[in-house]
Amino acid sequence: MVTAYDYTSALLADRAGIPMILVGDSMAQTMLGFEDTLPVTVDDMVRHTAAVVRGTEKAFVVADMPFMSYQASTADALRNAGRLLKEGGAQAVKLEGGGAAAIETVRALVDAGVAAMGHLGLTPQSVHQLGGYGVQGKTSAAASALIDAAMELEKAGAFALVLELVPAELAREVSERLTIPTIGIGAGAGCDGQVQVWHDLLGLSVDFTPRHAAKYAEVGATVLDALRRWADDVRARRFPTDAETSHLKEPLDLGSKTLTPPD
Repeated sequence: MVTAYDYTSALLADRAGIPMILVGDSMAQTMLGFEDTLPVTVDDMVRHTAAVVRGTEKAFVVADMPFMSYQASTADALRNAGRLLKEGGAQAVKLEGGGAAAIETVRALVDAGVAAMGHLGLTPQSVHQLGGYGVQGKTSAAASALIDAAMELEKAGAFALVLELVPAELAREVSERLTIPTIGIGAGAGCDGQVQVWHDLLGLSVDFTPRHAAKYAEVGATVLDALRRWADDVRARRFPTDAETSHLKEPLDLGSKTLTPPD
């Protein structure tokens, strides 16, 4: 699974054969320039999800439910998930957390016919409560609580579970206990699948790349070089050349002046 936030990215991911695309609320940082995911709205998610769906033919599209779109009430969760499916065209939604309220929300969504994916470990929407973007589940108590939450989410009807920034040994244990697939990010190779952020994977995160991300390309550096060379050519009047230019086929009478085609 890879994140995508627009038509072009989704088109490329789909053609690459990536089976699942996540329209992540990480767009807050990657696309909108915020420091965390909290400012993203349901309207943002609907708009970007619709763009991603238009770019796919085969990939299964999952849309993140943004902060406070499901925490206040089950009614809010159902309404907002419905928008992501009806207006955005997503096939499923993802929501963070493993507390009693999150589990009941998953159950309500599934009962309403919405495919719901869980998300445990580092839950970015709770970054201030967690005290930062650190690895989760490092103590026996925290690990046991995560395992219990994972099993409860499965019982509630979640069809898959993202495990973010948890020790590899714990992620493997969770994966072995569940019958639904786990999708890891910074959780080791013992998960059933992996998810990466588009910008990290392609080297578009020019200022910072998380430890758990592997750059498979340096697209950011390529883009930067291309823009600089193009700007230099414009300033030096090397661009546009005749190859990028259209010309008149016949003289054009402007009254006081006639424009003629080149010889």
